[in-house]
Amino acid sequence: MPTARLEHVNIRVSDPERSAAFFTTLCGWHERWRGPAIDDGFSIHLGTDDQYLVFYAPKEGTSGRFEKGVPLQHIGVEVDDLDEAERIVIAAGLEPFNHANYEPGRRFYFYDWDGIEFEVVSYAG
Repeated sequence: MPTARLEHVNIRVSDPERSAAFFTTLCGWHERWRGPAIDDGFSIHLGTDDQYLVFYAPKEGTSGRFEKGVPLQHIGVEVDDLDEAERIVIAAGLEPFNHANYEPGRRFYFYDWDGIEFEVVSYAG
């Protein structure tokens, strides 16, 4: 049976620079690529050497070809220090919610500036 891994997730945001700066601080990721994207838009690829998020914005003044998908529930990121991650989220003016501590780890959630929900989880003991 073939195996697969999640390579990237492409999300539409209002300000790719702001999102990339925030996730660089939150996750310690590096910029893999930036440049022109579909429909005269702009993208920043941010992550690790093996996986990344794409922060995409259509050309200013247009809605782009694709509307935001309703089925997306949240995107999860794993961090080593959940308390520090929460401080970074709050410092960015975002509001953590739904804190939980159950096997296999602790977690909280937040919405970014575009209403995308993220789960931040730590499996550190």
